[in-house]
Amino acid sequence: MIYLLYFLTVLGVFLFMEGVAWFTHKYIMHGFLWSWHKSHHHPYDGFFEKNDLFSIVFSIPSISLFLCGLVFQNNWLYAIGLGILCYGIFYVIFHDVIVHRRVKIKYKATSDYMKRLIRAHKVHHKTQTKEHAEAFGFLFAPKKYAVKDKLDLLDN
Repeated sequence: MIYLLYFLTVLGVFLFMEGVAWFTHKYIMHGFLWSWHKSHHHPYDGFFEKNDLFSIVFSIPSISLFLCGLVFQNNWLYAIGLGILCYGIFYVIFHDVIVHRRVKIKYKATSDYMKRLIRAHKVHHKTQTKEHAEAFGFLFAPKKYAVKDKLDLLDN
């Protein structure tokens, strides 16, 4: 039974992280730390961009919770850290690999869910300023971003 509670904790933290990511993206990345994030809204040379510093900053809570969980032998802290890590893994796969193709793979979205997520993110990138952006989530996109026809996917 306790393992089910740990699993539900990991899952709950994973789902909660979408809200944290939305808030952080809207109010921090498009706010006072736009100086880092703007590199992501403009063309750049090379593999890395200044925006990648966020991945280092966002990994600190997960790593800290893992360490505290191990040091204090507290599986709850470890489970929370694991939920954050799982969200980070899904974020990298979706955002960096599938949407922005920073790792070259053959992938074509076929599900309505993935098409909607990709379209929402591409709508988000239509602006190159910190103002007037929309669609700040990463693994959830409102139905208004649903793809209605093949031409509507905006370059997928």
